[in-house]
Amino acid sequence: MATTFNCPPNRSLGCPVEGTLDMIGGKWKGVVLFHLLDGTKRFNELHRLMPGVTQRMLTRQLRELEADGLIHREVYAEVPPRVEYSLTAKGETLRPIILALKDWGESHVPYYAIKPETDVA
Repeated sequence: MATTFNCPPNRSLGCPVEGTLDMIGGKWKGVVLFHLLDGTKRFNELHRLMPGVTQRMLTRQLRELEADGLIHREVYAEVPPRVEYSLTAKGETLRPIILALKDWGESHVPYYAIKPETDVA
């Protein structure tokens, strides 16, 4: 089901932000979008890139992103079936936002801000 977000007539200034976060929010959607910035990926390829996500959750997130028009799902009539995911033109417009989130995380999230030479295991 596609995300439906209706701003009331007397909407707050943050309503577009709320709507956007409703579409790309969640623990895994942003990560899926990030990995698809590099190009088309198959389900198992995405799953390997995201070891903390279950198959069920990944399937759910992919379906929601597809329903919202952010990714395209291509099914090939082969045995075994091959399914590939890619960004749509609408999804591609999120590129600068996803990359900005990555940059921000590298600078401000403590785990990612650790420089390799100072990382002591």
